[in-house]
Amino acid sequence: MSTNTTPHNHSITRQMRNELNGHASKVIWFTGLSGSGKSTLADALERHLHKEGFRTYILDGDNVRSGLNSDLDFSEAGRIENIRRIGEVAHLMVDAGLVVLSAFISPFAKDRQRVKEIVGPDHFIEVFVDCPLEICEQRDVKGLYAKARAGEIKNFTGIDSPFEPPNTPDVYVNTHEQTLQECLTQLILNVKCKM
Repeated sequence: MSTNTTPHNHSITRQMRNELNGHASKVIWFTGLSGSGKSTLADALERHLHKEGFRTYILDGDNVRSGLNSDLDFSEAGRIENIRRIGEVAHLMVDAGLVVLSAFISPFAKDRQRVKEIVGPDHFIEVFVDCPLEICEQRDVKGLYAKARAGEIKNFTGIDSPFEPPNTPDVYVNTHEQTLQECLTQLILNVKCKM
């Protein structure tokens, strides 16, 4: 951390932006295996919130990796830095008054906890998108599991790198046993009561 910086306190606060928007700003953090349905659920929830007048933005793994974090690899250190940067961006967006829907595998519990500390516990909603590995592999829309099984991708979550599921997520959905609409309804009920 640089010792030559001094954060400036600006006149307009997060609370003032929230009042102008008519809603609280939050980070809704979707975590789960690749193929579990994180991005699909984030997209569906954003469409619902947008219709209701919420100012929203989705941060998605592949989108962030193709720009802001394109310099990072998929080593453990690269993944930790990926989530740290996303946490800092999410923090800025929450300060701007937005509801940020973040869809990332984010396999390590300590990294998710770090993001929660960065944005503040009162502004963080953790959603565990649970789905068995074998179902995620069957879905495998990107062909990543097949490449990981063939040894073409190293450190792939669920294959040769662990996923640490949340012990007490704020919201739990199971995309193997519930339909998209059932998951969305559950999300709406649980997320809105925290906003």
